[in-house]
Amino acid sequence: MRNNREHDTRSFGRRAVLKGMAGVAALPLLGSVASAQASQNEATDLANLVKEGKLPPLAERVGPEPLIVQPLEGGGTYGGELRFGLRGSSDHNNILRMVGPQGLVRWNPTYTEIVPNVAKSYDVDETGRVFTFHLRKGMRWSDGHPFGVDDILFNIEDIVLNNEFAPTQPRYIMGGEPMKVEKVDDLTVRFSFKESYGDFLAELASPLGQHPVLYAKHYCSQFHPKYSGNIQQLIKENGASDWQTLFLQKCGDIEIPSRWANPERPTLDAWVVREPYVGAATRVVLVRNPYFWQVDPDGKQLPYIDSVSGAISQDVESLVLSAIGGRIDFGLRHLDPPANRPVLAANREKGDYRFFAATPPGGVDTIFNLNLTHKNPELRELFNKKDFRIALSLGLNRREIIDTVLLGEGEPWQHGPFENHPYFHKRISTQYLDFDPDKANGLLDGIGLDKRGADGMRLLPTGKPLKFKIDVIPTFNPEWVDILQLVEQQWAKIGVDVDINPLERTFFFERTSGSNDHDAAVWTAIQSWVPGQIPQHIVPLHQDSRWGIAWRDWYVSGGSKGEEPPESVKERIKLYDQARGVVDPERRKELIKKIADIAADEFEVFGLAKAQSTYGIVKNKMKNVPEEISNTWYCAAPSQALPQTWFWGA
Repeated sequence: MRNNREHDTRSFGRRAVLKGMAGVAALPLLGSVASAQASQNEATDLANLVKEGKLPPLAERVGPEPLIVQPLEGGGTYGGELRFGLRGSSDHNNILRMVGPQGLVRWNPTYTEIVPNVAKSYDVDETGRVFTFHLRKGMRWSDGHPFGVDDILFNIEDIVLNNEFAPTQPRYIMGGEPMKVEKVDDLTVRFSFKESYGDFLAELASPLGQHPVLYAKHYCSQFHPKYSGNIQQLIKENGASDWQTLFLQKCGDIEIPSRWANPERPTLDAWVVREPYVGAATRVVLVRNPYFWQVDPDGKQLPYIDSVSGAISQDVESLVLSAIGGRIDFGLRHLDPPANRPVLAANREKGDYRFFAATPPGGVDTIFNLNLTHKNPELRELFNKKDFRIALSLGLNRREIIDTVLLGEGEPWQHGPFENHPYFHKRISTQYLDFDPDKANGLLDGIGLDKRGADGMRLLPTGKPLKFKIDVIPTFNPEWVDILQLVEQQWAKIGVDVDINPLERTFFFERTSGSNDHDAAVWTAIQSWVPGQIPQHIVPLHQDSRWGIAWRDWYVSGGSKGEEPPESVKERIKLYDQARGVVDPERRKELIKKIADIAADEFEVFGLAKAQSTYGIVKNKMKNVPEEISNTWYCAAPSQALPQTWFWGA
């Protein structure tokens, strides 16, 4: 099958006009691109640089086959700054969400279809094993250096598949073997797998699938021992411990702060770093990429907006104050808890902004993960008893928490896609939701926790008090601390003593996802189990699978690290690998639901309430921003809504 569409034009009513524009049909555009200076098809500052001989003409910068992007409302005007808010020193993914991952393919604005992006088009063979990507002629990195297949070979062969750098990620493995990459010609690259891989395009469309085009070979190869003759000197000069650390310092990775810390690193993004995201920074500034390879249907180079900047606040309260004070032009992440909505709504006129809807595909905003691979044998044994987990779920008065903390908005829910979703699984989403402290007490007594101390709290079989910590990031979601305070009170009534353990984001991830030192943790579980989304709460596959991090380590390392999981988990891993491979969507759905059946039987994690449709704010004069955005990490919301097409109107 072949795909050379730009995006799902059902959303914009222009299918007849745009069909095929990402490929050969783009040729009629070239006249307008070539006469860019006369028709103001580029920003004034870039046009001036062209006149001064400091920058090549637009046609040379975007090449003869730019990606034509249809704005939501229409073509825009150049200029201005887009301000958003960052929370602390570890909010790097919020920068990624605003700038957007520019992978070979991406999701369309409605998160319903995968479309070409960096690739002009792609072919998939009948077996679903071989993927051929056709690149855009004349495309360039942000420093003007040509982009091509050799960059992809560097990214795959020297980084992604190089186990000396890091273990190969499962998304690039199928049938137990890593993918193979082949240069067909300077504009054509072929990926092949041992077995069919139906999920591969969706994996590439997710923000975590950007690796094939993340690093510019001409720049990043100088930090790789295969290409650098003075690598040891560079390691010493930069205070790195090894070449891998040096490489990450200089070129970053998808989900680490250093991705935004080096203004010299070439990129394919719409905006490039000018003021970096480093230690003592008070803001991050990114300015337009003069070589950005996307244009609107009139041939105007994107982005319309000159720069994006993120002021760094240390807490959500400061972000809210910035919004109502008019200092945030677009905000979603961190601003959207229900508790913030009344004050934001009351200050819309003062802040000169409007609301847009942010809708999740399923799941919960709060999920509880007990560490089933705990290093403490006594807690590990307890946490692995299903009746203990059921008792904790039955000991939650979800309605009280919803009414008290969530302002009455929400419905008790364990986790999983919503009822109207094709992957809905009733049992995994609705079992053990009733508040039943009597039954909870009976279950706890039945597993040997029938003795209590003088304070009424239960004792472990050894006589030690039963007590554990729940790790949380207060600045990520301030409601979590309020929720956990009620949970602490509710579980105390069934004799279970817990402490709330607030942590800064970096420490939280190191303690939970890195070193597996946590007792329990709360996190979000926005999920729908569709291709490209990691079902980390039914299979331990990801850093957010905090219920089985040692099993996650075993899976991602191919068994060389971590801990071999029990048969129930291994069976789900096997089914998941099968589901990733199948081409038939109905067969994939069957396999995922088998996984959910097993996960429902095991009941390893439990949630609080349905993820709520929330909101974001955008300045009234900002154009081309949709009234509703699908709010999920797997399309890096709001980037699928094409911020490069947003502009300041009258």
